[in-house]
Amino acid sequence: MKQLPPLRELITATLPSFEKICGDIQLPRMRKARQHFSPDSAGDVAAATRKALETSGCLASVKPGARIALCVGSRGLASLADLVAATVAAIRAAGGEPFIVPSMGSHGGATAEGQTELLAALGVTENTCGAPVVSSMETAVIGETRVMVNGTEVTFPMYLDKQALDADGIVPINRIKPHTAYRGAIESGLCKMLAIGLGKHEGAMSYHRYGFGIFPEVVPAVAKAIIEKTPVLFGVASIENAFHQVAEVEAIPAGSILEREPALLKRAFALMGRLYFDNLDVLIIDEVGKDHSGDGMDPNITGSFSTPYGGKGLEAATRLVLGVSEGSHGNFVGLGLADITTIHAFDQSDPLPTYTNCLTCRLLKQAKIPMVTPNEKIAFQAAVFHSILPTAGNPRMVRIRNTGDIAEIEISEALWAEAERHPQVTLAGEPFSYAFDGTGRLIR
Repeated sequence: MKQLPPLRELITATLPSFEKICGDIQLPRMRKARQHFSPDSAGDVAAATRKALETSGCLASVKPGARIALCVGSRGLASLADLVAATVAAIRAAGGEPFIVPSMGSHGGATAEGQTELLAALGVTENTCGAPVVSSMETAVIGETRVMVNGTEVTFPMYLDKQALDADGIVPINRIKPHTAYRGAIESGLCKMLAIGLGKHEGAMSYHRYGFGIFPEVVPAVAKAIIEKTPVLFGVASIENAFHQVAEVEAIPAGSILEREPALLKRAFALMGRLYFDNLDVLIIDEVGKDHSGDGMDPNITGSFSTPYGGKGLEAATRLVLGVSEGSHGNFVGLGLADITTIHAFDQSDPLPTYTNCLTCRLLKQAKIPMVTPNEKIAFQAAVFHSILPTAGNPRMVRIRNTGDIAEIEISEALWAEAERHPQVTLAGEPFSYAFDGTGRLIR
């Protein structure tokens, strides 16, 4: 049997072919541009959290000596350690004994140790937040819920983290935001954390069984049952602005969570960032990662939805991803939503957390590998070459750092006039051309 060389050698060997096909492609001149979004900010996040807890009356539900499980886990939350530490302090001042439960479904390789490590990477430890982290993948079935799937009623067992279930109180802490794979009155937030995050790997597997089309129904249904059957006391919800800063913090009594989340989701939609340019030839994303979005790159910004339930967004003929973020710990789901990437990004990728995540969510598309180029110069040229739109001769091109950082972007010459007319965009700096070193690496 023929022995193939390592992938890096195979990709490196493609360089002459790439150069022959698209090596003469001229890249457009670029300029920096600033996109303007609402600057609403909560300021001191710890102080805002304390105020929300005190004014909501939620702390009255904490009984002296009660063990309170704080559900923490979603990646990418701004000021997460501040939110958690302030909640810990407030519960302890009210007489409770808080502890932290990782609540992130299948993440961290679906292991207790992996989830503890992920929390630590997010800045959430006993030292930083003042409460012990109690991590376990053990769950208990607390009942079942029924949902119609393609005209057939399907029964789902409802799983809950055993450590949280044994506590005297449960408090989810999460950001309210648009989901990356479906639209509904309730998307990412407290309800999803209760249903899927706190359901650990078994819960996540169960609710993803029939895909995201049922999530607008199943997430609220499971969350409602959990609130009714378990000692959920209240939730701490944050909303972020387009600059990845906490804009608002709200403490919500358990009985009001399902009623309040839809309004907070609308507010989150209004504050989130977007690209003010549509119908692009090329969209370049410097890095993808789970710390930027559940999908590696947020399709609400890039338009790269992995399901038919997420709606429509920006259209781009070619999406190029240059790397995987360090904070993603090798999970490369964003690469599967790209058309072209680089050998550098591939080197940063780890199949284990990626495949665990994608199989659990039933989204194998996210684990696919796009065309891998031997260097960044060829990647840029191939991305422009691939565009078949009429504008390809003068490509409409945008480059962003990641989907969590889109205030400062770079745009090609074809977009300058449009930017000057747009009330929310300001051009900055002089025109420039991309430069690459002798190995084809972008000189930043």
